[in-house]
Amino acid sequence: MLRSRFSKTSLGFLILCLVLTACQSGIPKNALVLSREAVENRQFQTRVFQTDDENFLLSAGAAVLQDSGFQLDEVEPRLGVIVASRDRDVMDTGEVLLSLCLAFLGVQRPIAHKQKVLASLVTKPIGDKRTAVRITFQHMVWSTDNLLIKNECLNQPEIFEEFFVKLSKSVFLVAQGI
Repeated sequence: MLRSRFSKTSLGFLILCLVLTACQSGIPKNALVLSREAVENRQFQTRVFQTDDENFLLSAGAAVLQDSGFQLDEVEPRLGVIVASRDRDVMDTGEVLLSLCLAFLGVQRPIAHKQKVLASLVTKPIGDKRTAVRITFQHMVWSTDNLLIKNECLNQPEIFEEFFVKLSKSVFLVAQGI
């Protein structure tokens, strides 16, 4: 008898939970709305070029990335995507000495050891023989313990302006056959 009462109670609770979850509405209204900051970032991450030749823009973008010290990790021309990375040792003697001094005081502080900057370039035809090129940069830093201690998107407009100036020059030079 106790067992059947427990089973009925459990079954009733389960049905109540199912009914309550069924009443939940779908996706919140603002879930897919971009913030003002995201829209502003996208504006300086993107430039439009007067060509419908995506492969031409991808080649020029790859050349600019390689000239800037990046290694091409993935290239998918059919999708209009390039992923590149640049590694660098960032161990700093001053930071090591500070960490050693703090360690003597019993304070553990991670020491930055290496960094990677990822670049993702995407092309998208937008009609009227025009193509949008968007690039994003991500900065990651690992400690000597191989722990990720920093992972951030780089959103300084100067970085993007410099890249697009170089890309525009590359596009012009390639178009002129220089």
